[in-house]
Amino acid sequence: MSLQLGLDGMPARLVRVTPSRLATWEDCRRRYRLTYLDRPTPARGGPRAASTLGAVVHNALHAVFGEPPARRSGPRAAAEVERRWSSEGFRDDAQAAVYRERARGWVAEYVERHAVTDAPEPQGDPVGLERWLSAPVGTIVAEGRADRLDERDGEVVVVDYKTGRRVPDTEDVRRSPALALYALAVRRVLRRPCRRVELHHLPSGTVAVADHDEDSLAAHRARAEASAAGLAEAAEEWEVAPRRTEDLFPPAPGPRCGACDVRRHCPEGRAAAPADVAWAGLAP
Repeated sequence: MSLQLGLDGMPARLVRVTPSRLATWEDCRRRYRLTYLDRPTPARGGPRAASTLGAVVHNALHAVFGEPPARRSGPRAAAEVERRWSSEGFRDDAQAAVYRERARGWVAEYVERHAVTDAPEPQGDPVGLERWLSAPVGTIVAEGRADRLDERDGEVVVVDYKTGRRVPDTEDVRRSPALALYALAVRRVLRRPCRRVELHHLPSGTVAVADHDEDSLAAHRARAEASAAGLAEAAEEWEVAPRRTEDLFPPAPGPRCGACDVRRHCPEGRAAAPADVAWAGLAP
């Protein structure tokens, strides 16, 4: 844990968190314990096709945007998908082949639209690719890896790629705790203005945009600080009184338990929903 001076002049703890850690805590405290606290770490579920597909697309775009604009092209992007392809989690080879071809098309079209020298919708110059951010923000240290940070008109824009079934809209962007925390961290790490955050959904070709103001960022920060305080307090109490496991980290069973990667360790979750197939969540 990091330290800073509290209001009384005594050292106050800064809780180190990532967006995924906070989201897991808010979603299900049992899953939080199984994922982040238990040692040895409990076994998880197998690979999921949607996660595999997302990783391939992210890695291909990372490679292409790492090149000078003159070397970016649709065919180069498609080739990067092919080079990095994995079929883990797909139903069979036929399904994997369909999505490999779709991913090649998504990435190629995206690069031609946004990243080549004469792109019709240029997104600006990247100042960070898969950039790890870590910065004190209030009572937390906000950490995480941003897909892309663009320089546009003197400001930094946070870009996050999406490949799932759901097409995000402006409210999804505005409500995203992860994007808001990245914006806050960018301000501290790069010492640059950062208000705009974007979700780029490659299957639909859409870009959802939101411009934060100081009030909206402050609201995200307050929520993150409250969740971080709660998870830190629960972890401390658990160390002192491990018999209170179920009180401190209760399950939150519901339909989403079908996709939980630690459901094998949670009877309530298994009772709440049947296990999703490994290829659930793929964009149609």
